[in-house]
Amino acid sequence: MTTPDFVLALREHVGHAPLNLVGVTAIVFRDEKVLLGKRADNGAWQAVSGIVEPGEEPADAAARECLEEAGVAVKVERLALVQQLPRVTYANGDEVDYLDLVFRCTWVSGEPYPADGELTEVGFYDLAAMGDVDDAHVRKIALAMAEDDPAHFRGGRPPRAAQPGRPSTTSTT
Repeated sequence: MTTPDFVLALREHVGHAPLNLVGVTAIVFRDEKVLLGKRADNGAWQAVSGIVEPGEEPADAAARECLEEAGVAVKVERLALVQQLPRVTYANGDEVDYLDLVFRCTWVSGEPYPADGELTEVGFYDLAAMGDVDDAHVRKIALAMAEDDPAHFRGGRPPRAAQPGRPSTTSTT
């Protein structure tokens, strides 16, 4: 998987320390099929994903990644899921905490192909034939299927109560 230049520049300063990065996953539908690709680095079947560039709108990043990785133009319709992924430690020791924004998208044009080498195979597949897709990606696809559902998220814990010597996180006005 290609590492963006801004991440390489950050790594020059922080070494292998954990980075908080925003990632996007594009769940792209065409008719009754979903766009899936086989990753070149680990062979896993999943939806198109990538990292949001500095200053880039996340929905634009999802559309860009579809064009770069799979050669397809998409319309981003809605946010389907916001989640913090478990920390990833890469083979070189780099650690990353990804905030994953999952978008429902609709195919506009282009026939899928492995455009930039991050995927070895890519195409539209029947939803019923997703046997090689892991449960996390099946969940993302399921949440994106409904056209008008609100976005899902995890967390939402109530703020911590004020402690002596610590300002309260709740307003008194």
